[in-house]
Amino acid sequence: MILLSLLQNSEDIRCKCICPPYREVEGQIYKQNVSLKDCNCLHVVDPMPVDGKDVEAYCLRCECKYEERSSGTIKFTIIMYLSILGLLLLYMVYLTLLEPMLKRRLFGHSQLIQSDDDVGDQQPFANAHNVLSRSHSRSNVLNKVEHAQQRWRRQVQEQRKSVFDRHVVLS
Repeated sequence: MILLSLLQNSEDIRCKCICPPYREVEGQIYKQNVSLKDCNCLHVVDPMPVDGKDVEAYCLRCECKYEERSSGTIKFTIIMYLSILGLLLLYMVYLTLLEPMLKRRLFGHSQLIQSDDDVGDQQPFANAHNVLSRSHSRSNVLNKVEHAQQRWRRQVQEQRKSVFDRHVVLS
């Protein structure tokens, strides 16, 4: 028990007493870092706003709760959340800034413009044979993923046209 209390941070355990207004004394919230057995009005409320015989009546109105939390778990959760958020932010930067530059470098500027024109084409699968033959000729995994991504973008564009322009739902 003593080892457990030494390992915990002083902010991890506390007693919180909520005392409503009493006579001319305003309601207040008191917090102290005390053990579970000392979590009562007499140990937490300091300075005592009333004198003598009113102390007992005042303390009976107060509601004291012992609170315990794990700051290590909270810190770990926040670090994981921020790490995932940072990775997603880096991925967004890659998609918006680096991917277009890599496309221009790998495929050339004219082919990039041509592929952008193909996205708006009425027949999105017209050059599927060319895409497949190019992906088979290249052994680079990045190129295969790029072609699959372009195919997926064309399918999404065709679905958008069908749903919004022609009002036809694809199955």
